[in-house]
Amino acid sequence: MAKKNIFVIGPDELNWSKLRSLPDADRYKFHALLSYEESHGAAEYDVRSMLKKARAQLDGFDGSIDAIVSFWDFPVSLMVSILGREYGTACAPLESVFKCEHKYWSRIEQQRVLPELTPRFVRFDPFDAKALEKIDLPFPYWIKPIKSFAGHLGFRISSERQFHRAIEHVRRHIGHFSEPFDYLLQFAEVPEDIREGGFCLAEEIIGGKQCTLEGFVCDGEVDSHGIVDSYRHPNRVSFSRFEYPSKLPRRVGEQIFEVSRKLMKQLRFDNSAFNIEYFYDERRDRLWLLEINPRIAQSHSDLFNKVDGVSNHHIMVQVALGNHPEWPHRRGDYGVAAKLFIRAFGDGRVEKGPGEREIEEVERRFPGTIVQPLVEEGMRLSELPYQDSYSFKMAILYMGASDHRQLLKNFEEARGILGYRVEG
Repeated sequence: MAKKNIFVIGPDELNWSKLRSLPDADRYKFHALLSYEESHGAAEYDVRSMLKKARAQLDGFDGSIDAIVSFWDFPVSLMVSILGREYGTACAPLESVFKCEHKYWSRIEQQRVLPELTPRFVRFDPFDAKALEKIDLPFPYWIKPIKSFAGHLGFRISSERQFHRAIEHVRRHIGHFSEPFDYLLQFAEVPEDIREGGFCLAEEIIGGKQCTLEGFVCDGEVDSHGIVDSYRHPNRVSFSRFEYPSKLPRRVGEQIFEVSRKLMKQLRFDNSAFNIEYFYDERRDRLWLLEINPRIAQSHSDLFNKVDGVSNHHIMVQVALGNHPEWPHRRGDYGVAAKLFIRAFGDGRVEKGPGEREIEEVERRFPGTIVQPLVEEGMRLSELPYQDSYSFKMAILYMGASDHRQLLKNFEEARGILGYRVEG
C-alpha cells in the first residue's frame, strides 16, 4: 500500500518527534511545507510570500497530496484551510476558521448560540482619539486586538491612565498581526463590518477555573478526546502550567462538551480538530467561554502522550485524511502530565541559565521530562518575541508523574537544578 503524503506547515523538532512516533506512522510520509522559521517562527508574517512558496512546493510535488496539516496558530491555521481548499484536501471551511480566529466575529457567533456563556464586549478602533468614551463597560475590563495570540497585546484596564498607556503600546505593534490578517480576509466571504482586522475588543472580566476542551469534527460529527486544566500565576494573566487530565467534576466536563458541540455546529466547523477555552466559576456554578482555536493545541501533545499513550497529532492526521479517529484513554505511562513554565515578571538580563549538564540531570532524575530553554545567558528578556504583557517565558518543561502532588514537587526540584537567574 502506498504511503499517504502529509504536508506539515512549519514543523519544529518536538512536533516532528510526535508525528514520527504515531502508532501508524509507517503508513505516512511527512513533508515539511515551509520551515518553522518561515512560518510560525517568523519575525514578520509575509503571508503573500508564504502562500506563494507553499503553492510552488505543492505544485512541484510528484505524487498525491493527501493532507495538509498544522498545529500552529495564526497565520498557519488559516493557511491550512486556504491551501486545503485549493488542493482538495480535507479541511475546515475558511469562513468557519475565521469565525474562530477573528475575536469580534467569534464573539458575535458565540452570543447568538450561547449568550449566557459570552461576556459583554465592545469593538473599538485603537487609533480613535475618543475610543475610551465609546467603551460602554465599567472598569476593570480587558482590551485585546481582534487578532493576536498567547496574550500578546492583551491588557487588563482598571483606569483611564492604564487605558491610555496600553493603547499607545497597541498602536505601535498591532499592525504586526492586523496587516497579514487583512490580507488573508480577502480569501473568504466575510460580512462588511468584519473586513478589517486592525480593531480591538474591550471585554468584561471573566474568571474561574480555566480549562480547554480538545475535540474534532469529522463529517459533521463532533467528538472530544480530553479536557486540560490551565493554571495562572497570581497576576491572572501568565500561565504557570497546563495539566492533564482535568480535575473538574465529571458533570462539568459533560456540560462543556455539550456547549462545545452546539457552538461548533453554529460555526459550521467541520473536518478539523479544534480546542475551546473556558472558565468554570465554582461559586456560581456557571461556565464562561473564553476563545476558540481551529486546531489541536500542540502545547497539550506531550500531555496526552504521557497519560493516554498517544499524542493529539493522531487526531489531527486522522481527521485530515477523512477518518473518524479512535482515542485510547489512560494507556500512557503516567497518571498526570503537565507543560510547566519558568517565567520572569520583569525585564532584565539573563545572568545564569542551565547548560547541557543541568538539562541532562533534570531529564535523568525525572524520566520522560523534556526541557526547552527559551533564553540564553546574556540575553535581555525584552528581546523575546510574542510574550504576554506581564511576563517573559524563560523555559518550558514537559513532565509526567504518578499524581498531582508529585508532579509539582518534581517541578520545583527541576527548576532549582536549572538555576535561572535574572538581574535588572
